[in-house]
Amino acid sequence: MSADTDDTTVPGLTFPIHTQILLGLTIGTVGGVVAGAAAGDGVYLDRFVRYVAEPVGQIFLRFLLMVVVPLVFTTLVLGIAGIGNMKALGRLGGRTLTFFVATTLFAATLGVLLVNVVRPGNAITPDLRSTLLETFAPQAAATVEAAGQGLGVSTFVNIVPRNPLEAAANGDLIAFIFFTIVFGVAMTRVPQPYASKTLDVLEGIAHAITVMIGFAMRLAPLGVAGLAFAVTARLGLDVLAPLGLYFGAVMVGLAIYQFGVLGVLVKVLGRYDPVEFFKRARLPLITAFSTASSSATLPTTIRTAEKELDIPREISGFVLPLGATLHMNGTAFFATITILFLAQVFGVDLSIGTQVMVIVLTALIAISAAGIPSGSIPLIVVILESIGVPGESIALIFGVEPLLGMARTSTNVTGDLLAALVMKRVAHDTPRATD
Repeated sequence: MSADTDDTTVPGLTFPIHTQILLGLTIGTVGGVVAGAAAGDGVYLDRFVRYVAEPVGQIFLRFLLMVVVPLVFTTLVLGIAGIGNMKALGRLGGRTLTFFVATTLFAATLGVLLVNVVRPGNAITPDLRSTLLETFAPQAAATVEAAGQGLGVSTFVNIVPRNPLEAAANGDLIAFIFFTIVFGVAMTRVPQPYASKTLDVLEGIAHAITVMIGFAMRLAPLGVAGLAFAVTARLGLDVLAPLGLYFGAVMVGLAIYQFGVLGVLVKVLGRYDPVEFFKRARLPLITAFSTASSSATLPTTIRTAEKELDIPREISGFVLPLGATLHMNGTAFFATITILFLAQVFGVDLSIGTQVMVIVLTALIAISAAGIPSGSIPLIVVILESIGVPGESIALIFGVEPLLGMARTSTNVTGDLLAALVMKRVAHDTPRATD
Protein backbone atom coordinates (compact mmCIF):
# COMPACT_ATOMS: atom_id res chain seq x y z
CA MET A 1 0.00 0.00 0.00
CA SER A 2 1.65 3.18 -1.14
CA ALA A 3 0.77 6.63 -2.26
CA ASP A 4 1.99 8.61 -5.20
CA THR A 5 3.32 11.34 -2.95
CA ASP A 6 6.71 11.42 -1.36
CA ASP A 7 6.11 11.68 2.37
CA THR A 8 9.64 11.11 3.58
CA THR A 9 10.18 14.83 3.96
CA VAL A 10 8.05 17.79 4.87
CA PRO A 11 7.69 20.44 2.12
CA GLY A 12 10.02 23.37 2.71
CA LEU A 13 12.37 21.32 4.89
CA THR A 14 15.24 19.14 3.77
CA PHE A 15 15.46 16.84 6.79
CA PRO A 16 13.81 13.38 6.56
CA ILE A 17 10.61 13.15 8.56
CA HIS A 18 12.10 10.85 11.20
CA THR A 19 14.85 13.42 11.82
CA GLN A 20 12.27 16.18 12.18
CA ILE A 21 10.27 14.09 14.66
CA LEU A 22 13.39 13.30 16.68
CA LEU A 23 14.28 16.98 16.70
CA GLY A 24 10.76 17.87 17.88
CA LEU A 25 10.97 15.22 20.59
CA THR A 26 14.31 16.57 21.79
CA ILE A 27 13.20 20.21 21.79
CA GLY A 28 9.96 19.35 23.59
CA THR A 29 11.69 17.21 26.21
CA VAL A 30 14.52 19.64 26.98
CA GLY A 31 12.17 22.62 26.85
CA GLY A 32 9.75 20.93 29.24
CA VAL A 33 12.45 20.06 31.76
CA VAL A 34 13.94 23.57 31.65
CA ALA A 35 10.54 25.26 31.86
CA GLY A 36 9.46 23.02 34.72
CA ALA A 37 12.66 23.71 36.67
CA ALA A 38 12.44 27.48 36.07
CA ALA A 39 8.73 28.01 36.61
CA GLY A 40 7.95 25.22 39.06
CA ASP A 41 4.19 25.17 39.64
CA GLY A 42 3.78 28.60 38.05
CA VAL A 43 0.42 29.51 36.59
CA TYR A 44 1.87 30.65 33.27
CA LEU A 45 3.57 27.32 32.64
CA ASP A 46 0.38 25.49 33.51
CA ARG A 47 -1.58 27.66 31.07
CA PHE A 48 1.00 27.14 28.31
CA VAL A 49 0.85 23.37 28.80
CA ARG A 50 -2.95 23.34 28.99
CA TYR A 51 -3.73 25.72 26.14
CA VAL A 52 -0.76 25.32 23.78
CA ALA A 53 1.42 22.23 24.22
CA GLU A 54 -1.30 19.70 25.05
CA PRO A 55 -3.75 20.83 22.33
CA VAL A 56 -1.03 20.71 19.67
CA GLY A 57 0.02 17.23 20.80
CA GLN A 58 -3.54 15.97 21.06
CA ILE A 59 -4.45 17.18 17.58
CA PHE A 60 -1.56 15.15 16.15
CA LEU A 61 -2.43 12.12 18.28
CA ARG A 62 -6.11 12.29 17.32
CA PHE A 63 -5.20 12.63 13.64
CA LEU A 64 -3.37 9.33 13.85
CA LEU A 65 -6.08 7.62 15.90
CA MET A 66 -8.71 8.90 13.45
CA VAL A 67 -7.47 6.59 10.69
CA VAL A 68 -6.90 3.49 12.85
CA VAL A 69 -10.36 1.92 12.45
CA PRO A 70 -10.61 2.26 8.64
CA LEU A 71 -6.93 1.27 8.36
CA VAL A 72 -7.43 -1.89 10.42
CA PHE A 73 -10.53 -2.84 8.41
CA THR A 74 -9.03 -2.31 4.96
CA THR A 75 -5.57 -3.77 5.64
CA LEU A 76 -6.88 -6.81 7.49
CA VAL A 77 -9.56 -7.64 4.91
CA LEU A 78 -7.14 -7.09 2.01
CA GLY A 79 -4.50 -9.12 3.84
CA ILE A 80 -6.86 -12.06 4.36
CA ALA A 81 -8.03 -11.83 0.75
CA GLY A 82 -4.40 -11.80 -0.37
CA ILE A 83 -3.67 -14.99 1.58
CA GLY A 84 -6.39 -16.54 -0.50
CA ASN A 85 -7.51 -19.71 1.26
CA MET A 86 -8.45 -20.97 4.71
CA LYS A 87 -5.55 -23.39 5.04
CA ALA A 88 -2.97 -20.68 4.49
CA LEU A 89 -4.89 -18.25 6.69
CA GLY A 90 -5.17 -20.76 9.51
CA ARG A 91 -1.50 -21.59 9.28
CA LEU A 92 -0.46 -17.92 9.32
CA GLY A 93 -2.88 -17.11 12.14
CA GLY A 94 -1.71 -20.04 14.26
CA ARG A 95 1.96 -19.22 13.80
CA THR A 96 1.38 -15.53 14.47
CA LEU A 97 -0.50 -16.15 17.72
CA THR A 98 2.09 -18.72 18.83
CA PHE A 99 4.84 -16.17 18.24
CA PHE A 100 2.88 -13.50 20.15
CA VAL A 101 2.37 -15.75 23.17
CA ALA A 102 5.95 -17.06 23.26
CA THR A 103 7.64 -13.66 23.09
CA THR A 104 5.17 -12.09 25.54
CA LEU A 105 5.74 -14.83 28.11
CA PHE A 106 9.50 -14.46 27.65
CA ALA A 107 9.31 -10.70 28.23
CA ALA A 108 7.20 -11.18 31.37
CA THR A 109 9.64 -13.80 32.70
CA LEU A 110 12.59 -11.49 32.05
CA GLY A 111 10.82 -8.75 34.01
CA VAL A 112 10.34 -11.06 37.01
CA LEU A 113 14.00 -12.10 36.96
CA LEU A 114 15.22 -8.51 36.75
CA VAL A 115 13.04 -7.18 39.57
CA ASN A 116 14.14 -10.03 41.86
CA VAL A 117 17.78 -9.19 41.22
CA VAL A 118 17.56 -5.39 41.47
CA ARG A 119 14.77 -5.25 44.12
CA PRO A 120 13.86 -1.59 43.50
CA GLY A 121 11.08 -1.72 46.11
CA ASN A 122 13.67 -1.79 48.89
CA ALA A 123 14.68 1.78 47.98
CA ILE A 124 11.25 3.21 48.89
CA THR A 125 11.06 4.26 52.55
CA PRO A 126 7.73 4.29 54.44
CA ASP A 127 7.75 8.12 54.53
CA LEU A 128 8.34 8.36 50.79
CA ARG A 129 5.63 5.78 50.17
CA SER A 130 3.14 7.83 52.16
CA THR A 131 4.09 11.01 50.30
CA LEU A 132 3.68 9.44 46.87
CA LEU A 133 0.39 7.81 47.78
CA GLU A 134 -0.97 11.13 49.02
CA THR A 135 0.27 13.08 46.00
CA PHE A 136 -1.34 10.82 43.40
CA ALA A 137 -4.38 9.67 45.42
CA PRO A 138 -6.99 11.14 43.01
CA GLN A 139 -5.47 9.40 39.97
CA ALA A 140 -5.18 6.15 41.90
CA ALA A 141 -8.83 6.27 42.96
CA ALA A 142 -9.96 6.72 39.36
CA THR A 143 -7.76 3.85 38.19
CA VAL A 144 -8.98 1.49 40.89
CA GLU A 145 -12.57 2.31 39.96
CA ALA A 146 -11.83 1.65 36.28
CA ALA A 147 -10.36 -1.73 37.22
CA GLY A 148 -13.56 -2.77 38.98
CA GLN A 149 -14.81 -5.29 36.42
CA GLY A 150 -11.39 -6.94 36.10
CA LEU A 151 -10.63 -9.98 33.97
CA GLY A 152 -13.20 -12.71 33.72
CA VAL A 153 -15.41 -14.74 31.42
CA SER A 154 -16.95 -11.51 30.12
CA THR A 155 -13.52 -10.45 28.83
CA PHE A 156 -13.57 -13.34 26.37
CA VAL A 157 -17.30 -13.13 25.60
CA ASN A 158 -16.89 -9.46 24.67
CA ILE A 159 -14.40 -10.40 21.95
CA VAL A 160 -17.51 -11.10 19.84
CA PRO A 161 -19.15 -7.68 19.39
CA ARG A 162 -22.89 -7.17 19.40
CA ASN A 163 -22.37 -4.16 17.17
CA PRO A 164 -19.06 -3.77 15.30
CA LEU A 165 -19.70 -0.06 14.73
CA GLU A 166 -20.18 0.43 18.46
CA ALA A 167 -16.96 -1.49 19.12
CA ALA A 168 -15.11 0.72 16.65
CA ALA A 169 -16.58 3.90 18.17
CA ASN A 170 -15.61 2.82 21.69
CA GLY A 171 -12.07 1.91 20.69
CA ASP A 172 -12.61 -1.81 21.39
CA LEU A 173 -10.16 -2.96 18.74
CA ILE A 174 -10.15 -6.61 19.81
CA ALA A 175 -13.88 -6.92 19.13
CA PHE A 176 -13.64 -4.89 15.94
CA ILE A 177 -10.74 -7.01 14.69
CA PHE A 178 -12.79 -10.15 15.36
CA PHE A 179 -15.56 -8.79 13.15
CA THR A 180 -13.04 -7.75 10.49
CA ILE A 181 -11.43 -11.21 10.42
CA VAL A 182 -14.85 -12.87 10.03
CA PHE A 183 -15.69 -10.41 7.25
CA GLY A 184 -12.36 -11.06 5.52
CA VAL A 185 -12.88 -14.83 5.71
CA ALA A 186 -16.38 -14.39 4.31
CA MET A 187 -14.93 -12.41 1.40
CA THR A 188 -12.85 -15.45 0.42
CA ARG A 189 -16.13 -17.36 -0.01
CA VAL A 190 -17.97 -14.67 -2.00
CA PRO A 191 -18.20 -15.29 -5.79
CA GLN A 192 -15.35 -13.58 -7.61
CA PRO A 193 -17.29 -10.85 -9.51
CA TYR A 194 -18.76 -9.52 -6.24
CA ALA A 195 -15.60 -10.02 -4.19
CA SER A 196 -13.38 -8.20 -6.71
CA LYS A 197 -15.68 -5.16 -6.72
CA THR A 198 -15.63 -4.94 -2.93
CA LEU A 199 -11.87 -5.40 -2.76
CA ASP A 200 -11.36 -2.70 -5.39
CA VAL A 201 -13.31 -0.28 -3.20
CA LEU A 202 -11.25 -1.25 -0.14
CA GLU A 203 -8.09 -0.82 -2.21
CA GLY A 204 -9.12 2.74 -3.04
CA ILE A 205 -9.93 3.47 0.60
CA ALA A 206 -6.56 2.06 1.64
CA HIS A 207 -4.74 4.42 -0.74
CA ALA A 208 -6.75 7.37 0.57
CA ILE A 209 -5.84 6.45 4.14
CA THR A 210 -2.19 6.30 3.14
CA VAL A 211 -2.42 9.87 1.87
CA MET A 212 -4.13 10.89 5.13
CA ILE A 213 -1.27 9.35 7.08
CA GLY A 214 1.07 11.56 5.05
CA PHE A 215 -0.97 14.57 6.16
CA ALA A 216 -0.66 13.49 9.79
CA MET A 217 3.10 13.05 9.53
CA ARG A 218 3.44 16.67 8.39
CA LEU A 219 2.08 17.62 11.81
CA ALA A 220 4.35 15.15 13.59
CA PRO A 221 7.32 17.40 14.53
CA LEU A 222 5.09 19.98 16.23
CA GLY A 223 2.76 17.37 17.69
CA VAL A 224 5.59 15.34 19.16
CA ALA A 225 7.20 18.46 20.63
CA GLY A 226 3.89 19.37 22.27
CA LEU A 227 3.38 15.90 23.75
CA ALA A 228 6.94 15.74 25.08
CA PHE A 229 6.80 19.26 26.54
CA ALA A 230 3.51 18.59 28.35
CA VAL A 231 4.85 15.42 29.97
CA THR A 232 8.27 16.68 31.06
CA ALA A 233 7.11 20.13 32.16
CA ARG A 234 4.66 18.57 34.60
CA LEU A 235 6.94 15.81 35.83
CA GLY A 236 10.33 17.45 36.01
CA LEU A 237 13.41 15.64 37.22
CA ASP A 238 12.45 15.82 40.90
CA VAL A 239 9.86 13.05 40.44
CA LEU A 240 12.46 10.70 39.00
CA ALA A 241 14.83 10.93 41.96
CA PRO A 242 12.88 8.92 44.57
CA LEU A 243 11.83 6.31 42.00
CA GLY A 244 15.20 6.23 40.27
CA LEU A 245 15.96 2.54 40.86
CA TYR A 246 12.54 1.40 39.65
CA PHE A 247 12.62 3.79 36.70
CA GLY A 248 16.15 2.72 35.78
CA ALA A 249 15.33 -0.98 36.06
CA VAL A 250 12.40 -0.65 33.65
CA MET A 251 14.22 1.56 31.15
CA VAL A 252 17.43 -0.47 31.10
CA GLY A 253 15.48 -3.71 30.97
CA LEU A 254 13.37 -2.48 28.06
CA ALA A 255 16.52 -1.41 26.19
CA ILE A 256 18.11 -4.82 26.76
CA TYR A 257 14.98 -6.62 25.62
CA GLN A 258 14.35 -4.40 22.60
CA PHE A 259 17.85 -4.13 21.20
CA GLY A 260 19.32 -7.31 22.67
CA VAL A 261 16.66 -10.02 22.76
CA LEU A 262 14.54 -8.76 19.87
CA GLY A 263 17.68 -7.84 17.93
CA VAL A 264 18.89 -11.43 18.21
CA LEU A 265 15.48 -12.70 17.11
CA VAL A 266 15.60 -10.38 14.10
CA LYS A 267 18.87 -12.05 13.10
CA VAL A 268 17.98 -15.65 13.97
CA LEU A 269 14.28 -15.89 13.14
CA GLY A 270 13.85 -13.00 10.72
CA ARG A 271 17.21 -13.55 8.98
CA TYR A 272 17.68 -9.80 8.78
CA ASP A 273 20.57 -7.61 9.85
CA PRO A 274 19.54 -6.08 13.23
CA VAL A 275 21.33 -2.77 12.62
CA GLU A 276 19.60 -2.37 9.27
CA PHE A 277 16.29 -3.42 10.82
CA PHE A 278 16.37 -0.75 13.52
CA LYS A 279 17.58 1.82 11.02
CA ARG A 280 14.64 1.14 8.72
CA ALA A 281 12.19 0.95 11.64
CA ARG A 282 13.23 4.25 13.22
CA LEU A 283 10.16 6.23 12.11
CA PRO A 284 7.52 4.01 13.80
CA LEU A 285 9.76 3.56 16.85
CA ILE A 286 10.10 7.32 17.29
CA THR A 287 6.38 7.78 16.68
CA ALA A 288 5.58 5.07 19.24
CA PHE A 289 7.85 6.70 21.82
CA SER A 290 6.28 10.10 21.19
CA THR A 291 2.62 9.04 21.25
CA ALA A 292 2.81 6.16 23.79
CA SER A 293 0.13 4.45 21.70
CA SER A 294 0.48 1.31 19.61
CA SER A 295 -2.84 2.07 17.94
CA ALA A 296 -1.81 5.60 16.96
CA THR A 297 1.48 4.25 15.60
CA LEU A 298 -0.18 1.49 13.54
CA PRO A 299 -0.49 3.53 10.31
CA THR A 300 3.23 4.31 10.37
CA THR A 301 4.10 0.73 11.36
CA ILE A 302 2.23 -0.77 8.40
CA ARG A 303 3.70 1.71 5.94
CA THR A 304 7.24 1.06 7.22
CA ALA A 305 6.77 -2.71 7.07
CA GLU A 306 5.72 -2.55 3.43
CA LYS A 307 8.03 0.20 2.17
CA GLU A 308 11.18 -0.28 4.24
CA LEU A 309 11.16 -3.97 5.17
CA ASP A 310 9.51 -5.26 1.96
CA ILE A 311 6.89 -7.23 3.86
CA PRO A 312 4.00 -8.22 1.56
CA ARG A 313 0.63 -6.63 2.22
CA GLU A 314 -1.05 -9.95 2.98
CA ILE A 315 1.46 -10.44 5.82
CA SER A 316 1.67 -6.89 7.18
CA GLY A 317 -2.07 -6.32 6.79
CA PHE A 318 -2.82 -9.40 8.87
CA VAL A 319 -0.03 -9.47 11.48
CA LEU A 320 0.39 -5.79 12.38
CA PRO A 321 -3.25 -4.90 13.23
CA LEU A 322 -3.35 -8.00 15.42
CA GLY A 323 0.01 -7.10 16.93
CA ALA A 324 -1.07 -3.57 17.83
CA THR A 325 -3.84 -5.10 19.94
CA LEU A 326 -2.58 -8.50 21.09
CA HIS A 327 1.23 -8.37 21.06
CA MET A 328 2.68 -6.08 23.74
CA ASN A 329 6.05 -7.36 24.89
CA GLY A 330 7.03 -4.08 26.48
CA THR A 331 3.76 -3.93 28.41
CA ALA A 332 4.24 -7.46 29.76
CA PHE A 333 7.79 -6.61 30.85
CA PHE A 334 6.67 -3.35 32.48
CA ALA A 335 3.71 -4.98 34.22
CA THR A 336 5.72 -7.75 35.90
CA ILE A 337 8.34 -5.31 37.18
CA THR A 338 5.66 -2.92 38.43
CA ILE A 339 3.62 -5.60 40.22
CA LEU A 340 6.62 -7.13 41.97
CA PHE A 341 8.08 -3.68 42.74
CA LEU A 342 4.88 -2.64 44.53
CA ALA A 343 4.75 -5.98 46.35
CA GLN A 344 8.27 -5.30 47.62
CA VAL A 345 7.31 -1.78 48.72
CA PHE A 346 4.40 -3.11 50.79
CA GLY A 347 6.35 -6.07 52.15
CA VAL A 348 4.27 -8.74 50.40
CA ASP A 349 6.50 -11.78 49.94
CA LEU A 350 5.48 -13.62 46.79
CA SER A 351 6.20 -17.33 46.40
CA ILE A 352 7.64 -18.76 43.21
CA GLY A 353 4.22 -20.15 42.35
CA THR A 354 2.62 -16.73 42.78
CA GLN A 355 5.28 -15.13 40.60
CA VAL A 356 4.60 -17.70 37.87
CA MET A 357 0.92 -16.77 38.16
CA VAL A 358 1.90 -13.11 37.76
CA ILE A 359 3.77 -13.98 34.56
CA VAL A 360 0.69 -15.68 33.10
CA LEU A 361 -1.63 -12.88 34.17
CA THR A 362 0.62 -10.18 32.72
CA ALA A 363 0.59 -12.08 29.44
CA LEU A 364 -3.20 -11.72 29.56
CA ILE A 365 -2.73 -8.01 30.27
CA ALA A 366 -0.62 -7.72 27.13
CA ILE A 367 -3.55 -9.17 25.18
CA SER A 368 -6.36 -7.33 26.95
CA ALA A 369 -4.82 -3.86 27.37
CA ALA A 370 -5.92 -1.09 25.04
CA GLY A 371 -3.22 0.18 22.70
CA ILE A 372 -3.48 3.70 24.13
CA PRO A 373 -1.42 5.61 26.72
CA SER A 374 -1.64 3.90 30.15
CA GLY A 375 -4.10 1.34 28.79
CA SER A 376 -2.61 -1.45 30.93
CA ILE A 377 -2.75 0.37 34.28
CA PRO A 378 -6.32 -0.62 35.32
CA LEU A 379 -5.52 -4.28 34.57
CA ILE A 380 -2.34 -4.10 36.65
CA VAL A 381 -4.52 -2.97 39.56
CA VAL A 382 -6.61 -6.13 39.17
CA ILE A 383 -3.52 -8.33 39.52
CA LEU A 384 -2.18 -6.29 42.46
CA GLU A 385 -5.36 -6.84 44.42
CA SER A 386 -5.42 -10.55 43.52
CA ILE A 387 -2.00 -11.05 45.19
CA GLY A 388 -2.74 -9.02 48.29
CA VAL A 389 -1.23 -5.66 47.33
CA PRO A 390 -3.61 -2.67 47.70
CA GLY A 391 -4.79 -1.37 44.34
CA GLU A 392 -4.19 2.19 45.51
CA SER A 393 -0.47 1.42 45.52
CA ILE A 394 -0.48 2.10 41.78
CA ALA A 395 -0.24 5.77 42.80
CA LEU A 396 3.45 5.26 43.54
CA ILE A 397 4.37 4.94 39.87
CA PHE A 398 2.17 7.71 38.42
CA GLY A 399 5.02 10.19 38.61
CA VAL A 400 7.12 8.28 36.08
CA GLU A 401 4.52 6.13 34.28
CA PRO A 402 4.09 8.49 31.29
CA LEU A 403 7.80 8.24 30.43
CA LEU A 404 7.79 4.48 30.93
CA GLY A 405 4.69 4.26 28.74
CA MET A 406 6.55 5.95 25.91
CA ALA A 407 9.47 3.53 26.20
CA ARG A 408 7.43 0.33 26.42
CA THR A 409 5.28 1.33 23.44
CA SER A 410 8.41 1.54 21.32
CA THR A 411 9.29 -1.99 22.43
CA ASN A 412 5.75 -3.16 21.61
CA VAL A 413 6.04 -1.82 18.07
CA THR A 414 9.47 -3.42 17.63
CA GLY A 415 7.92 -6.77 18.56
CA ASP A 416 5.12 -6.25 16.03
CA LEU A 417 7.54 -5.50 13.20
CA LEU A 418 9.64 -8.51 14.19
CA ALA A 419 6.54 -10.72 14.10
CA ALA A 420 5.68 -9.53 10.58
CA LEU A 421 9.28 -10.08 9.47
CA VAL A 422 9.31 -13.63 10.86
CA MET A 423 5.95 -14.46 9.29
CA LYS A 424 7.24 -13.18 5.96
CA ARG A 425 10.23 -15.49 6.20
CA VAL A 426 8.09 -18.45 7.30
CA ALA A 427 5.61 -17.87 4.49
CA HIS A 428 8.47 -17.70 1.98
CA ASP A 429 9.91 -21.00 3.24
CA THR A 430 6.53 -22.79 3.29
CA PRO A 431 4.84 -24.02 0.11
CA ARG A 432 1.53 -22.20 -0.51
CA ALA A 433 -1.50 -24.28 0.41
CA THR A 434 -4.35 -24.84 -2.00
CA ASP A 435 -8.03 -25.49 -1.35
